[in-house]
Amino acid sequence: MKLVIHGKNIEITDAIREYVNQKIEKAVNHFQTLTTEVDVHLSVARNPRINPKQAAEVTIYANGTVIRAEESSENLYASIDLVADKIARQLRKYKERLQDKKTQPKTSLEAVEPPVVNDLIGDRTPELPSEVVRTKYFAMPPMTLNEALEQLQLVDHDFYMFRNAETGEINVIYERNHGGYGVIQPRNGNGHTHGNAKNGKAQTSVEKPQISKS
Repeated sequence: MKLVIHGKNIEITDAIREYVNQKIEKAVNHFQTLTTEVDVHLSVARNPRINPKQAAEVTIYANGTVIRAEESSENLYASIDLVADKIARQLRKYKERLQDKKTQPKTSLEAVEPPVVNDLIGDRTPELPSEVVRTKYFAMPPMTLNEALEQLQLVDHDFYMFRNAETGEINVIYERNHGGYGVIQPRNGNGHTHGNAKNGKAQTSVEKPQISKS
């Protein structure tokens, strides 16, 4: 397993590196066959007198799947403890899903007619960063909406960008403030989108498998 540690506004000392290795290796110990690379990013607020936030972010690459967790507190070592526990839970959840897919028969999908949403941000005020502070590159294999939803739940974000297997276009699935999930799709030159979205608007609900009670 490859373990890479990055730091922002902090020097990665031998003591910090040893502590990260100890905690992360313990967290992924039972998932060594799934894990190919672990990326740890540690950061400290620029002005600790104003903002004492010290964050630890862990990104795991597991057989083509990205699993991510982030925690912050006033103490870096406490943040590392918290994120190690969280990433272990995420890995356990991922492994259980893999096992369920192998043992359970395929379920039929129930198509849900999505309502049209004109306002994607509600009463929130959009704020853009003053400058680009970080750039990330990652593979984008085609996937269904259900697969994208599973990825969203693993990366510890409120949105996930993916390539739609049906249309080949880049979509974004996100958590809605009032519950459920939405999908943002690109609008073509003629004002229409692919898939089930209407009037060129974003599709706001995903297909979910039927669950039968035994």
